[in-house]
Amino acid sequence: MAAWSGAIDCARRIPADPEAAVALQNRLRHLVVPHNPGTPEFATVAGLDSAYRADGTVVTAVVVLDARTLEPVETATAAGVASFPYVPGLLAFRELPGSVAALEKLSTTPDLLVCDGQGIAHPRRFGLACHLGLLTGLPSIGVAKTVWGDHEPPGNERGAWSPITIDGEVVGRAVRTRTGVKPVYVSVGHNIDLDTATAQVLALAPRHRQPETTRHADHLCRTLLRELPA
Repeated sequence: MAAWSGAIDCARRIPADPEAAVALQNRLRHLVVPHNPGTPEFATVAGLDSAYRADGTVVTAVVVLDARTLEPVETATAAGVASFPYVPGLLAFRELPGSVAALEKLSTTPDLLVCDGQGIAHPRRFGLACHLGLLTGLPSIGVAKTVWGDHEPPGNERGAWSPITIDGEVVGRAVRTRTGVKPVYVSVGHNIDLDTATAQVLALAPRHRQPETTRHADHLCRTLLRELPA
């Protein structure tokens, strides 16, 4: 995908240490666009996820779904070794190289990226979904399994949500995708607003807690990781 060639080069220039990574997040956070640049229309939606071994081997999968049927239309994967250490708040620098490498293999340009991680619900308001959104220019959402920030439990019924705040600023929503099941934590990545992000997550999760995008990508990367030789 030629439009992403510059993004690939940028994503591979991983900072040398956590301090430099924090500084980069602080510089880039101001470029995030937390609203829809136009009328949101999502015909295809891509989910991204990564799976790791203890030795640092990582497999990243991207699965593109038809937004109406939620059936897969294309997949791509990338495998490698994580070069950046695990540091809370700096997950993007472990996952960006594989994520961009997998996205670059697609023949389909998805209309929306759904990341298994944070968007602006992040200490520096710049999680993985923000970074990938800026690199690709695509609308992006963070859908995390754990919360970063403060929130009250949403109502028990599917579709209920409550705001997530950090230092008094609303940064996302705890969204109940299944009645009586723990919520997921939704935040803007780039080029989308929170209302649209919430609606898309609910549309992508008609039966399970996690969006179908995440479920498909998680299954694919874990399967491929098991099949890799030691």
